[in-house]
Amino acid sequence: LSQVVTLGNVQVIIDGFAAMGFPNCGEAIDGTHIPILGPDHQGSQYINRKGYFSMVLQALVDHKGRFTNINVGWPGKVHDARVFRNSGLFRWLQEGIYFPDHKITVGDVEMPIVILGDPAYPLTPWLMKPYTGTLDSEKE
Repeated sequence: LSQVVTLGNVQVIIDGFAAMGFPNCGEAIDGTHIPILGPDHQGSQYINRKGYFSMVLQALVDHKGRFTNINVGWPGKVHDARVFRNSGLFRWLQEGIYFPDHKITVGDVEMPIVILGDPAYPLTPWLMKPYTGTLDSEKE
């Protein structure tokens, strides 16, 4: 089940994230676990990595933390990246139809509107995640 709540004014959201130091960012994404009673059927699929029964809720939020897109119902054992890759949101982003075609130039690189995610998410041209490798002071 995927339900679009509302995207809101994209430029206002981009400006809001820019004020926080994230240029051309349209949303932020993460998953969370909603505790549930263990189901009778396929219960082990609902035990998450923290050891309790849950369903995954994937949420996209704007610069003020307001929900703009949710996807809920995957068993707790399922990784955030798998939920994301199987969502309608992922298809819309892949097809370039979720955000307007609004690119900015950073250095000599054209940057589309992006989503911010944690290290669990795949790095794509439209999804930025933290760099987890080691950097020397010059690269940092």
